[in-house]
Amino acid sequence: MPDVANNMELKNAELAAALAVQRAACLAHPVPTFAERKRDLQTLQRFIRDHKDALCEAISADYGNRSRHETLLAEIFPAIDGIDHVLKQLKKWMKPQRRSVDWRNFPGARNRVLPQPLGVVGVIVPWNFPVNLSLVPLTYIFAAGNRAMVKMSENSRHLAQLLIEKMPAYFPPEKLQFFDETGGVGIAFSQLPFDHLLFTGSGQTGRAVMAAAARNLCPVTLELGGKAPAIVCADFDVRTAAERILFVKYLNAGQICTSVDHAWLPEASIAAFVDHARRIVPTRYPRLDTPDYTSIIDEAAFERLLLALNEARARGAQVISLLPGPPWDRATRKIAPHIVLDAPADSLLLTREIFGPILPLRGYTDLNTVIGSINAGPRPLAIYPFSNQADTVQLLIDTVMSGGVSVNDALYHVGQHDLPFGGVGESGMGHYHGVEGF
Repeated sequence: MPDVANNMELKNAELAAALAVQRAACLAHPVPTFAERKRDLQTLQRFIRDHKDALCEAISADYGNRSRHETLLAEIFPAIDGIDHVLKQLKKWMKPQRRSVDWRNFPGARNRVLPQPLGVVGVIVPWNFPVNLSLVPLTYIFAAGNRAMVKMSENSRHLAQLLIEKMPAYFPPEKLQFFDETGGVGIAFSQLPFDHLLFTGSGQTGRAVMAAAARNLCPVTLELGGKAPAIVCADFDVRTAAERILFVKYLNAGQICTSVDHAWLPEASIAAFVDHARRIVPTRYPRLDTPDYTSIIDEAAFERLLLALNEARARGAQVISLLPGPPWDRATRKIAPHIVLDAPADSLLLTREIFGPILPLRGYTDLNTVIGSINAGPRPLAIYPFSNQADTVQLLIDTVMSGGVSVNDALYHVGQHDLPFGGVGESGMGHYHGVEGF
């Protein structure tokens, strides 16, 4: 125990020293020019291009197996393309904004809002999309003229090592530093007096981060999760809905905060949805051991998902594996895509965020029942209505509060750089991406 305490003291001192270096640099040069910010963004983009293959390999090593195509699609390409978007918009974002003034009461007055860097921003990164959720925030942090300290997840050891080793050749420590999670680092990190703190992760950890930041009155952006539902309405083609929902649900083996957690369908459409799923999923993942299907991140998450499946089955639910062969493999921590029918309302699958390749289907006959059920729980990060009727879509948008909405698809925010991203209530607070990120 004394060794642990000594290690934590050393880590706390290291974090405090890093913040002091960045704070001093910020005070010495508080407002970087447009040219300096542009150079920082181009340097960040160059890092991604230079190390694209190494980034994919490191993430796969952390997962046990992570589809290279998924890493490119969901992490590498959005980060590169997002920087291009910001570079196109940055000069406009940096311009002072003119505001109206009553010239009769204030003759000669000029009202302007000047964008000003905050200083040093802390970023706490989860394991599920660790490149996207570290480098995309850095894009906006640098665009706004700030400096950053980034704390990686304990499940991203290979990636953290890569970033810690390679990034100093691109950015000096007074501009950017990465830190690994070696035990207790996250707590110490969230207690630092940053000028702003961005956390992406679970609601439980988000509460602890917010409480720690509150001691310093440090403003926070919290990007959390929740039970995001898809709502398929009777007028929408079931096969099309299945194709789109299943693509997102089983991407990254369901380990996405914005993924469809469960799907509501008209009672009469459930059987057709299942039939389509049995045909669609094997064309995407022909077998469990394909390298294009991602592993569950660790043993604890693997066991949690099996527990939820087995509990639902034991309580009368129908559990359907959508791939031939065994439904899971402990050696590779892979769980086949599953659909679950008739899960009890108080089961683990319907009361906790799933964060895995398991899709419960819930039937309804009256859309108001769906609205009431969703509103009875915490506000989700996203909802996914599927309907060709504009008034039905508007009803769901008006009556179900969520962080965001994708209509007739379940790809929330992928490649949409100019839309604000964030949750509401228990799914988070604050937004970034686009001008809101700046």
